[in-house]
Amino acid sequence: MAVTEPAPAGYEGGAAREGAAQEGILRRQSARESAARTYARALPIVPVRARGLTIEGADGRRYLDCLSGAGTLALGHNHPVVLEAIRRVLDSGAPLHVLDLATPVKDAFTTELFRTLPAGLAERARIQFCGPAGTDAVEAALKLVRTATGRSGMLAFTGAYHGMTAGALEASGGAQDVRVARLPFPQDYRCPFGIGGERGAELSARWTESLIDDPKSGVPHPAGMILEPVQGEGGVIPAPDAWMRRMRELTAARSIPLIADEVQTGVGRTGAFWAVEHSGVVPDVMVLSKAIGGSLPLAVVVYRDDLDVWQPGAHAGTFRGNQLAMAAGAATLAYVRENRLAERAALLGARMVGRLQGLAAEHPCIGDVRGRGLMIGVELVDVGAAQDPDRPAAPDASPHPPAPELAASVQRECLRRGLIVELGGRHSSVVRLLPPLTITDEQAAAVVERLADALAEAARTHRG
Repeated sequence: MAVTEPAPAGYEGGAAREGAAQEGILRRQSARESAARTYARALPIVPVRARGLTIEGADGRRYLDCLSGAGTLALGHNHPVVLEAIRRVLDSGAPLHVLDLATPVKDAFTTELFRTLPAGLAERARIQFCGPAGTDAVEAALKLVRTATGRSGMLAFTGAYHGMTAGALEASGGAQDVRVARLPFPQDYRCPFGIGGERGAELSARWTESLIDDPKSGVPHPAGMILEPVQGEGGVIPAPDAWMRRMRELTAARSIPLIADEVQTGVGRTGAFWAVEHSGVVPDVMVLSKAIGGSLPLAVVVYRDDLDVWQPGAHAGTFRGNQLAMAAGAATLAYVRENRLAERAALLGARMVGRLQGLAAEHPCIGDVRGRGLMIGVELVDVGAAQDPDRPAAPDASPHPPAPELAASVQRECLRRGLIVELGGRHSSVVRLLPPLTITDEQAAAVVERLADALAEAARTHRG
């Protein structure tokens, strides 16, 4: 499938120059930037223009972007309502940096955000503006519940990802030697108890209850529990609604604040404005970032008013007053709400998942297709390897080992076909799709078609 629009006659020389310019930029990036860079390694492109779902590289090639700033771009690149909101602030002469002072722009953002919150929280909510990244908001949330309860320990879940700063890393799945107790996150395909379904989720809930209540569990009464309604980096694993309600019941009965990390799942991504709404759960604290800034850096913590025990200056951040981000964020929140894009994400996401599940019949290397709304994951497996010996049930019930090399090959083949996708999961074997909520039916079909083509080629090469 072509990924470059036809060039005008005589343009070959210009295309060559553009390609050379892009290669030079990539070489300088490799020479100058930290070895910690991530996306740039798997996606060797130099974006220069973008609109909606489409990115154009410095070499003139065009791509369908299903990474969307790791879920930041709810309306895609450079949406007109976002650009207009930013221009209005720029043209007004308003200050762009105000620390935590009150401004009309901040007031409009906060009003729009509170309008979208779950009713049980919005009625008595407080908001803390943090540093500009989601991990800063996670840090604030952990500090908040520890301050409010006078306790220090936290409950978190296997497979979690909450950010890259110290406290957020403690609560994430790869942490070691920390003050966080790790609990089993329920999932069907690779259930930690080997059974999946409602029974697996029930065992996860019972384990949690036992650990909290057992005086000899080694886990002191915690300051809070933090969870993702859909684990993103963990492999696009939706939390079962009944299990979410159990976590709410367990924490409420024991005065343990429940923190919902909606950094990636919020603003319509999963088919509800906030992912907790699928289960009807109202958390005590919500951590928000990514899409709430309308593509610009913004992060907040929203929480119940009785937890508002901060002393002045107890938590701050120089860039917590980003006026452009608040304007872009308010415009994005209003557009998603007024145009019912959450409902659109639910319908289109279900259609895409159905089409991807249909591919599994043709490609045994697709172990599972899952997700919620426009947060979709395709887990790839190694069908030539022995199945998991820890699941001795019926052979067809035992998942094959993950296939990270195949997933990386699929990502490369997607890029060759003009499709940008991300990898995730425990072993980076899950191909993730996070398209903007404004994706059209035709674009969704093109995404599935390109992914199917890339998968067929990668599987053929992998078998060879």
